[in-house]
Amino acid sequence: MITISSKKNKYTYNVYHLVKSFFPNEEIIQKVDEKQEPLTVVDMPGGSCFSIAPGEVEGSLEAKNPGSSYSSEEEWQQAVKKELTRRLYQVLSDDTGRQLAWGTLTGVRPTKMAMKRLDAGMTPEETAEELMGEYFVSPKKARLACEVAQRERELLSRLNGPGGFSLYVGIPFCPSVCSYCSFSSSPIEMWKSRVDDYLDALTKEIRALGELTGGHKPDTVYIGGGTPTTLEPEQIHRLLDTVGEAFDLSGVLEYTVEAGRPDSITKEKLAAIRDYPVTRISVNPQTMQQKTLDLVGRRHTVEQTVSAFHLAREMGFDNINMDLIAGLPGETVEDMQDTLSKVEALRPDSLTVHALAIKRAARFGQEGRTANLHHEISGMVEEAYARARRMGLVPYYLYRQKNIAGNFENVGYAELDKAGIYNILIMEEKQTILAAGAGASTKILLREPIRREGGKEANLVRVENVKNIEEYIARIDEMIERKRHMAYHYAAGNTADR
Repeated sequence: MITISSKKNKYTYNVYHLVKSFFPNEEIIQKVDEKQEPLTVVDMPGGSCFSIAPGEVEGSLEAKNPGSSYSSEEEWQQAVKKELTRRLYQVLSDDTGRQLAWGTLTGVRPTKMAMKRLDAGMTPEETAEELMGEYFVSPKKARLACEVAQRERELLSRLNGPGGFSLYVGIPFCPSVCSYCSFSSSPIEMWKSRVDDYLDALTKEIRALGELTGGHKPDTVYIGGGTPTTLEPEQIHRLLDTVGEAFDLSGVLEYTVEAGRPDSITKEKLAAIRDYPVTRISVNPQTMQQKTLDLVGRRHTVEQTVSAFHLAREMGFDNINMDLIAGLPGETVEDMQDTLSKVEALRPDSLTVHALAIKRAARFGQEGRTANLHHEISGMVEEAYARARRMGLVPYYLYRQKNIAGNFENVGYAELDKAGIYNILIMEEKQTILAAGAGASTKILLREPIRREGGKEANLVRVENVKNIEEYIARIDEMIERKRHMAYHYAAGNTADR
């Protein structure tokens, strides 16, 4: 067991996730004690202890930047937190003999840091050097962050900028719920009698969002979930008809429908989707190992994945994404190699590879494995990177989850003209995203940042829909009114003055 005690709450996030990355299988207890003298105390396995006093950090900052001044208390505190994190990383690295791929970076969007520096005029080489020197990021990951950030900047330049918007629509149903899933979804069989009621509420919200935008055109549309193809063909028509009626889609750069689970895909449903200007779909196996599919509750076969993919190709879909997860229970690097070989034979246009978060993996038995899970996921991620390159797919977006073993990342690879623009928007927060459906989160990008409690500035506000399907249906008018209020309060989500 590891105990962490911090003097201020603002230190806890970085300290906890850094320690968790080095000791993924250890139980961690943390507290905040404002009366203690050290900024942070970490009691580690084996009896070693890390403790750092305010004077030590201040001395380090003065030595690195003699005579430097800080424009605000918030800026000073950020510098203290960064230096504390650096010192802790060095101690943990020395203590374990390990280095983390992403160094001290604990957030979910490492490319934001690279993009910020590129936007400020730094070269990719200068940016990579800073990531390596200031944050101990490995050379390979620093170059990857810069490569992805450059590609994201080029793709985002095609959009209507901060004044534009994108649309997300959520379908919270799946054929079955996978045991590793953390999304808001429910088995379709439980809700068969209420799907039309859900669509009543959803289409009402979509129309209201269309009114809020004043006829302006979305840059991208994303129908996700859940699994949208749990809907019947006539329900798909009803949903996509509503989207087309509520929004002018003539300028849409990308229109995605997550077909998702192979066991939900039929010729009739794909034909329904083809009736609309959909440009991109997903056929997501997560793995091509039948033993794993059975174990995690994905009630389909490898053969169904192959058949669904070929059917989509036959029906004219020329931009198909596939998702894989590295680190599913019982899988080895050899299993991932076999999965990647099967996927390579299909030649998808894009491939997203997720590294499974350790704490989720433990829920279905990873804790009983004797192999080194960190080493296995590292091998899987590296194999996926090499195989994607061989398939002609390049990395175009990158994000991370909390508690990923070894501080790994999730990467989207695509052919140069088949990258998922909406995926980048979700990560980089460069545009308003209007979202409809149970559990959907609208993100309104602000013209001017607002100051939150504690002095921190924020450039977007979130408007969350309730996750519970019954509540969403019953409270749809409340969900719509909440968005109207927020949109008008924050200048119509930046969409009214285009």
